[in-house]
Formats: sequence, structure tokens, C-alpha cells
Amino acid sequence: MGLYVETVIRTGLDELWERSQDPALHQRWDLRFTSIHYLPRTGDEPQRFRYATRVLPFLSVSGTGISAGDRRRPDGTRVSALRFASDHPLSLLAEGSGYWRYVPGPDGIRFLTGYDYRPRWGRFGLLADRLVFRPLMGWGTAWSFDRLRLWCERGTPPGRALARALAETVLRALVCVAALALAPPAAALPVLAAALLLPPLPGTPAARRCLRRPPGRTTAAEPRLPTTLEPS
Repeated sequence: MGLYVETVIRTGLDELWERSQDPALHQRWDLRFTSIHYLPRTGDEPQRFRYATRVLPFLSVSGTGISAGDRRRPDGTRVSALRFASDHPLSLLAEGSGYWRYVPGPDGIRFLTGYDYRPRWGRFGLLADRLVFRPLMGWGTAWSFDRLRLWCERGTPPGRALARALAETVLRALVCVAALALAPPAAALPVLAAALLLPPLPGTPAARRCLRRPPGRTTAAEPRLPTTLEPS
């Protein structure tokens, strides 16, 4: 039950590659990470990195990974494959692997990812992953992809996009509270439906704008994934 997310971003391939491959830029838009940085390497070793995610104000869960980017393919696409793992006792994610693909087209760059991982904590971890963690990871990936799209297409900084999303969420919640408190049921119901169901504003990131299942189109073969976190 791997995760898949795809969007189309109207920008240059080099710009999209940089904003998704440069750790300092990547951590700005990806909701799943608080920090990402490359580790030193020598020669032709694959690039290793360390990531961290803040789960509470004073608690972060960290992990390591290894990535390999292929900047050129005969069909004009680019790919990046990676493996990742965390030995933090509070990390539900034990280890996994995935890929990113960049496919130029007439309407923009198809930017897509597919990844999967093995949860820890036995049966409890499997259940928690299936019911809570995996849906949140999928939503967070899609929401982040749309935030990246707004940054590339509209020039909206990721921090401002997050502020807009929070403000819109608070506004919708206030409208619901006001409708329940002040309006009769017949009038409150359509207000509640509008507040909950209307799509986010065009400048607000939204996971619903991304594909969450492969569209069935023919694509290049998936990149070969590293088989270990140890340098070869």
C-alpha cells in the first residue's frame, strides 16, 4: 500500500529540481520535515543526508538517508531515488525507499513521487500506520507539493502559504461556530456545508489538487533504488 502523489507545476525544470533537491530549499516547503542537511562524502559515494521532524515543541524525530540524483535521461526526464531509516524510538517509520520523477510536458512539469516504508512497534504499529500515520503522510506530501507549486508558479513563499492556510482554516472554523450559535438550523446547515466543502482559495495550498493514485499513463521505468544506507 505504497504512497503516490503527483502534480503539474508550470515552471522551469532546473528551478523545480533545485527547489526539491537543495536541502535548504526543500525543508522550506515540505511539511514532513523540519530540517534536512547533507552529510560529508568523498569521491563517488552516494549522497547521504540527515533529516528531522519536530513532533512537539521540544521533541524532534530524526533519521538518515541516502540519495542518488540522475539529472539527464534520453527522454528528457529526471529522477531521484532514495532510501531512508530512523532508529529513533519514537519514530513509527523504521525504514523505507522511494523516488521522485520530473517529466516535462506541454502544460508544465509532472512532478511525482512514489514511496513506501516499514513501520515498527509490531501489530500496534501496523494498525496505527494504516489508520492514522499513512493517511497523514499522504495528505502531508500532497499538501506540500501544492505549496511548492504555488512557490514556483506564483512566487508565494512557503511561509506565507502556510500562514494563508492557517488563516483560512481559522476563518472557516469561526464561520461554523457563528452559524451554530446565531443562526436557526435551517439557515445554519447551508453555511456549515459551504464552510466545510468549498475548495480552498486559489492561493492557499490544498492536498486535493494533487493526484493520489497513478494515472495509468506510460512512464519511464522506476529508478533503481539504493539497497543499503551504507556507502557502496
